[in-house]
Amino acid sequence: MEIIRKYFPLLSSLQEQQLSALGALYADWNSKINVISRKDIDNLYEHHVLHSLAIAKLINFKAGSRVMDLGCGGGFPGIPLAIIFPEVTFHLVDSIGKKVRVAGEIANAIGLKNVELSHARGEEIKGKDYDFVVSRAVMPLMDLVKCVKKNISSEQKNALPNGIIALKGGELDQEMAPMIHHCTVWDISDWFEEEWFVSKKVVHVS
Repeated sequence: MEIIRKYFPLLSSLQEQQLSALGALYADWNSKINVISRKDIDNLYEHHVLHSLAIAKLINFKAGSRVMDLGCGGGFPGIPLAIIFPEVTFHLVDSIGKKVRVAGEIANAIGLKNVELSHARGEEIKGKDYDFVVSRAVMPLMDLVKCVKKNISSEQKNALPNGIIALKGGELDQEMAPMIHHCTVWDISDWFEEEWFVSKKVVHVS
């Protein structure tokens, strides 16, 4: 949890409590339903919570925004972002029911009121009312665009144009090539100094 305070020193007491609770909750659920690699659970705050919150360094979502987390797994990046942005609605979607269940149980356990959950594929989600779709290494960017462009609202609320915000790693030039004029990339290592983030990036597709 110290690593979160290092980069987000202005947390409210409720946000502190909610983020602090994630360690024990994920350790408990992961022992029953494997949503995080067993060897990685000890790195939960750096590799999962802080990684998710790189999006909060890129954009300060306006109150009333709606964000879909596609392929949320056990709740990343959606749950950490929902803690940081309590006045934004996060719709967590995953095709694997047991992972959605874990995300829902953890959201309930820490009292999140701004999280909706769906056990569904992205293609099944209707409604053009999302300001952003966030994801973490779910699928290639082009596939992600094809899947969710139907859901992106044309009404602009935020400083960043509506679209997709994806957490990615490694070499992205080939993946971004078909839509290079619609992509902007940020190095997460510009915000977080830990070595694990050296190859990690945030990509915005408008």
